[in-house]
Amino acid sequence: MGKVTGFMEIDRQVAKYQPASDRIRHFREFTIPMSDPEVTKQAARCMDCGIPYCHGPTGCPVHNQIPDWNDLVYNNKWEEAIRNLHSTNNFPEFTGRVCPAPCEEACTLNLEDAPVTIKTIEQAIADKAYELGFIAPQPATVKTGRKVAVIGSGPAGMAAAQQLGRAGHEVHVFERESKAGGLLRYGIPDFKMEKNFIDRRVEQMTGEGVTFHTGVNVGVDMPVEQLLAEHDAVLYCGGSETPRPAGIPGVDLNGVYDAMPYLVQQNRRLGRENIDSVAWPADPILAGAKHVVVVGGGDTASDCVGTAFRQGAVKVTQLDIRPQPPEKEDKLAVWPFWATKMRTSSSQAEGAIREFQVATLEFVGEDGQLTGVRCCEVDERRQPIAGTDFIIKADLAFIAIGFSGPMTEGVLSELEGKLTLNVDRRGSTNVVANDKDYRTSIDKFWTAGDVRRGQSLVVWAIREGRQAARAIDEALMGSSVLPR
Repeated sequence: MGKVTGFMEIDRQVAKYQPASDRIRHFREFTIPMSDPEVTKQAARCMDCGIPYCHGPTGCPVHNQIPDWNDLVYNNKWEEAIRNLHSTNNFPEFTGRVCPAPCEEACTLNLEDAPVTIKTIEQAIADKAYELGFIAPQPATVKTGRKVAVIGSGPAGMAAAQQLGRAGHEVHVFERESKAGGLLRYGIPDFKMEKNFIDRRVEQMTGEGVTFHTGVNVGVDMPVEQLLAEHDAVLYCGGSETPRPAGIPGVDLNGVYDAMPYLVQQNRRLGRENIDSVAWPADPILAGAKHVVVVGGGDTASDCVGTAFRQGAVKVTQLDIRPQPPEKEDKLAVWPFWATKMRTSSSQAEGAIREFQVATLEFVGEDGQLTGVRCCEVDERRQPIAGTDFIIKADLAFIAIGFSGPMTEGVLSELEGKLTLNVDRRGSTNVVANDKDYRTSIDKFWTAGDVRRGQSLVVWAIREGRQAARAIDEALMGSSVLPR
């Protein structure tokens, strides 16, 4: 695959970023794309490694045929490369931008800390395909006469809808918000992925016969029972949006917010929409000229950091209860699995102060207004260490410690007592369905994505949407040609 000796001759190169001092002045994407010859050289590094762990299950959840499309890029066969990539992934321009790339962790060359730049190449293939006009609607030539409803238009819902539409079914997607995309549109900041990429896919899917109904909150504006009565199958892809309760005193102070309303507001501003949404109504939240504290160490917390800097925050501090990880992992102990090691996101690199092994004890304030965050150091069991308390000045604080399941208002409240749910050890609520047929406890009702597996990656949502689409197609038609 690629050039036989490429991995020995060519150094790993990744796409460069605009300087932090420049990129924090705008909300646009700031990655500087590689030229075609540079991408081709990086694809040439994909070695004939025998067992390509990048495929999965330790690498890519959708089982992208990475060595194959690297070889096609090396040979300048861009149309074949996007065709191959689309055979496993409906939206490579999404994953090429926002996926953390477990495939690169699983790359054989990662044993030498120089994995193939798979994520960069994937994005380049998708962008090149749009540039050359290779991505166009692919409507089904034969219609089945079956009608399927998809609740939710995040990555799982969109992937399933596209697959089902191409199988010949009449597909209707119902989205609570005013535009399609789910948290891809409203949760992920524009500086990580601009929203025209979602618009292009919606346009493609509309050309394939998929109908989008936006501004429809199923279970509130329209009963689930109506969908079940009017469709041969209903797929629930509602996502995981309920913030995990922090249980921190002072959370009701003015200036303390969950992360998602903040991110949704800013995305709606950039999309020239009203900042109030169905699920996240709130007063304007802005970080300009403020001291900001972000509680949490994950991607959502990092997105809050980057957004705050772009809004003009004076200082941003990120608190992580976990200990600071090592700079480098023990390869022989963890490869090809995702390693716990020190990672710095582009947002954190813009000037965030990161505090590790620190617990948030209390939000403190005066006259109902947040003035600081009281913290302390913790031991390896996350228990407070006496005498280590300190207060960080804060005008604004965001809680970004994850999500505990789908919104309870709507589908879940209407189907209460009928739909089997599971509560895991962290208190997260998920809809029960296996990953073979994706059926729930209700006849004609399937589920996929974060609402089933819990909060996870975009690439996992795409995988589940594709697999659920095949399961539905098989149930309706007796067999299916859709891939799993």
